[in-house]
Amino acid sequence: MSVRLSAAIAVICFLSPAAYAASPTPTDPEIAHIAYTAGAIDIEAAKQALKVSKNKEVVDFAKDMLRDHEAVNTLALDLVKKLKVTPKDNDTSRSLTKAAAAEREKLAKLKGAAFDKAYVENEVAYHKQVNGALETLLIPSAKNAELKDLLETGLKVFQGHEQHAEHVAAMLK
Repeated sequence: MSVRLSAAIAVICFLSPAAYAASPTPTDPEIAHIAYTAGAIDIEAAKQALKVSKNKEVVDFAKDMLRDHEAVNTLALDLVKKLKVTPKDNDTSRSLTKAAAAEREKLAKLKGAAFDKAYVENEVAYHKQVNGALETLLIPSAKNAELKDLLETGLKVFQGHEQHAEHVAAMLK
């Protein structure tokens, strides 16, 4: 429970529109970095799950996360190269990375069904929050049409991830 809660709080704090209320709208280079970082975080989480879990549903889910997030991040890198834009590191990206490292440490202490449940619950919470941030902040703030299109495509994929994670979580109860 604390694993899921801490991940949800971290993402809410760092990706919600309220996080930017006191600061200007993120720029396209910042948005690109935030989106790439969010994908990289899920790639690392999937790799951890593949090393630890023995549950077929959890392993299959982690494989999907790894494949899809690597594909979207590759598209993102290709786009920033094409546009000759350098993603800009920012407080949100750094905070996400720090929170994710702490989450991986917590998960590293778990084994078996406890790991599986915590990992999948975290994935549900993480995808809900990232999808919300994409819908309410990142996509509306993106100025470049190609970046906006990539974020919209990613959102559709990640909404499917959220549903898949919810399905796996229900199976683990």
